[in-house]
Amino acid sequence: MKKPRVIFPYAEAGFGHIMPMNSIADKFEEMYGDKVECVRSQFFTESGDKKLAAVDRLMQNDVVKANKCTLYGHIQTFSMDFFGTWLSMWGAMTFMKPGSKSRGIKYMDELRPDLVVSTHFATNYYAVHCKSKPLTAVYFPDIIVNPMYRYPCDLLLVSATTGYERALKRHKRRFNKDNLVRVPFLIRKEAFEVTESKKELRKKLGLDENKFTIMLAEGGYGLGKMEKICKIILERDLPVTLIPVCGKNEKLYKKFLKSKSKGNTDFRPVGLSDNMFELLAASDVFCGKSGASMTSEPCFFGLPHIITKYATSIERYNGEYYINTVGSAMKIFKPSKVVDKIEEFIKNPALLEPYKKAAEAHHSEYGAEECAKKIFGLLCTRFPHLKENQ
Repeated sequence: MKKPRVIFPYAEAGFGHIMPMNSIADKFEEMYGDKVECVRSQFFTESGDKKLAAVDRLMQNDVVKANKCTLYGHIQTFSMDFFGTWLSMWGAMTFMKPGSKSRGIKYMDELRPDLVVSTHFATNYYAVHCKSKPLTAVYFPDIIVNPMYRYPCDLLLVSATTGYERALKRHKRRFNKDNLVRVPFLIRKEAFEVTESKKELRKKLGLDENKFTIMLAEGGYGLGKMEKICKIILERDLPVTLIPVCGKNEKLYKKFLKSKSKGNTDFRPVGLSDNMFELLAASDVFCGKSGASMTSEPCFFGLPHIITKYATSIERYNGEYYINTVGSAMKIFKPSKVVDKIEEFIKNPALLEPYKKAAEAHHSEYGAEECAKKIFGLLCTRFPHLKENQ
């Protein structure tokens, strides 16, 4: 019998959709690669189709706009709630880029999928409308299941208990315990490979082993309050190691490289980093907005998180979950107040302990194995011989 073909289509709308895809694709291939054909697709760019590339740019630009202008982000998410799933999806997938819908469906069919695993609503939309009718599984990386992810799929996987329970209660016509499943958060496998202590990592990274260390990040595009916070810390000349991660924001990174410390602050700006997990594990405090990965990854490493911005209502739900349910985060939006709080932590590190303990208690809520098993179970409903051969 042929191996079923499982497609993992990537979509760049912030790195919060890319990182979970890496996680599930790695784990699924590790566990079932001998039974299925796993295909990772740079869906919007690899075919050379200009219409699909335009959709890719639109998604990226929307994320940038939401981070540059909070009002834009909140209006955008309010509109999704106001118009609901079907009108919102029509607007996003048909109206915004005319002609792209048919191209997306056609290309998804050309990939010959038996199962499509998505972390973004757009690729799920194309899969659902394919002539070949593949099975569809979607992992939702945020807390509350928003309208775009309430679009039909065979299996929706969520990581937050609150989001899972809310979806079952509020959307009974759409969800039940068979098509909505709670799984641990899809953090990348590299997170589990960071096993050194803070001091060992600081030595490895060339940082002061005993200095209070602050890491800042604002998602993949580096847009938020990071610049203002760093400026205040440098002006106050705090005795800290300060690590802002700028991501794709090369303009900010180059600007930071020109900034000088007065002497006490060890200023270490980073561009697009490939060792984010080591930097997190080496730090004492994380500052940044509340995207899905930006809240979950610091928590994984037991790191207290000062949330500095909600770009959208989706991020507000994320932040409130880690503040009120998990207990690993706090919300401070004014940059000067953020730095005031950091000064408190420097003088009295014991104030960080409740946040650390809360994060450490949440540590078991990570990993891709359970998600891979659920998706494989879905595949077995159409290809029962896979289960027989386990």
